[in-house]
Parts: sequence; C-alpha cells; structure tokens
Amino acid sequence: VGWRAARKQHLKLEGRGRDRYLYTTSYSKGSSMPIWDWYTEIPLITRIYLTASVLTTAACALELISPFSLYFNARLVLYKFQVWRLFTNFFFFGALGLDFLFHMFFLVRYCRLLEEGSFRGRTADFLNMLLFGGALMCCVAPFINIPPFLGSSLAFMMVYVWGRRNEFVRMSFLGLFQFRAPYLPWVLLGFSVMLGNSPVIDLIGIVVGHIYYFLEDVFPLLPASRGRKLLVTPHILRLLLHSDGDVEEEVVR
Repeated sequence: VGWRAARKQHLKLEGRGRDRYLYTTSYSKGSSMPIWDWYTEIPLITRIYLTASVLTTAACALELISPFSLYFNARLVLYKFQVWRLFTNFFFFGALGLDFLFHMFFLVRYCRLLEEGSFRGRTADFLNMLLFGGALMCCVAPFINIPPFLGSSLAFMMVYVWGRRNEFVRMSFLGLFQFRAPYLPWVLLGFSVMLGNSPVIDLIGIVVGHIYYFLEDVFPLLPASRGRKLLVTPHILRLLLHSDGDVEEEVVR
C-alpha cells in the first residue's frame, strides 16, 4: 500500500479531515458585545497570536515602540542577546490599513481552521508547529535578502498546511475560477506577484510549510520511518497546554 493510501486511512482514523469545522453562535437581541463574544470564542493560540499582532502593530503606529526594536537581526540576537527579536518580528505587520486587515483576516482564518480542525484537542502540537516554523524561518532569514519581519511567512505556512490537509475542499478565487485547497497558497502567491510584491516572503512560508507537512504527515507513513515521528512535541508544552487530545497521544505512544 502506497503512502497516499495509508495517509487516507490515517486521516479517517485521526479525524484530520475536520478542518472544515464550522459553528454558529446565536446572539440574543439584548447582546451588547458580539465582538467580544467572537473574540473569546477564538481558540487559545490563535487568540494570543491575534492579540499580540494587533497590540504590537498598534503600538508602533502610535509610536509607543519602534519597529527597529522588533525586527529580526541575527547579529543583535547572538551578540547583544536581544532574544525577544526571535518572537517580535512575527507580530509586526506594517502600517495600519487595508493591508494590515488583509493579513489579520488570513491569520485568524487559517490559524483558527487549523487549531479547531486537525489540531483540535492538540493545542501543544499546534504551538509546536508554529515554533518549528518560526525557528526554521529565523535560521534561513540571515542568508536571504528579505524584509526582517516574518509574520506573513508564518501565516503563509499555515495556509499551506491547511490546504494540504484538506485536499478535497473546493475553493473559488474572486468568483473567477475554482480550485482545490492545496492550490490556495499558489493562487495567493500569483495574485501577490501581480500586485507587484516580491514572492520571496510567501515562498519561504510555502517551503517551510511543506517541510513541516512532510515530516509530520508523510514521513511517519513511509516504510523507512518504521512508524517513528521526527517532530515530537516537547513534554513541557504538554504540561503548559494540557488537553485530552495530548494525553491520548501520549498513551498511544
């Protein structure tokens, strides 16, 4: 049996095809804070990332902090011990405006779809994916001439992973043509290039997303792997973000 057939069976067993998880919230006529209700219903990691991104970008817009103290610089991290730059460069998305709202939409949408779908009940594994992607991007960034803020790349990584795990979901781009979810990152990349943007940032997200997808979803199903996983969530994350799904996975191992 090929790894593709094995993966289909694995999806059935693990329930990873539930990324199309939808829910509705009904508000009474007297509800006064629907936005707050929507915010509190966002899963934990997505909510933290959204909050950090909005607060960081707003603080820069109000000149409370400077983007120069946030951007990723390997020399400042290694020689000046400014380790916060390893994280803050993922929270700044430029000036407040339509482009910022566009990034927040995709960040919340696909971060949430992953956390409520294939990572449902596995919060520690989801955080581990983000940490793995962010660490890999920071390792590659010093060798590539790219902007020193990698939040867009991380968002693109999540789009890529979601698309690969929902290969049969059909989508439409501006009502012009339809395609399946795995092609979504490439459609967005092409649209971004048409607008005159550099493809490097998006390509980094796609490449890192593919590396994670291969290590997490493909390699364990290959005969050479003997069922082993190369990416193992640290136990400290499981202790900090305890959930039933994490406990079940530990028992299976």
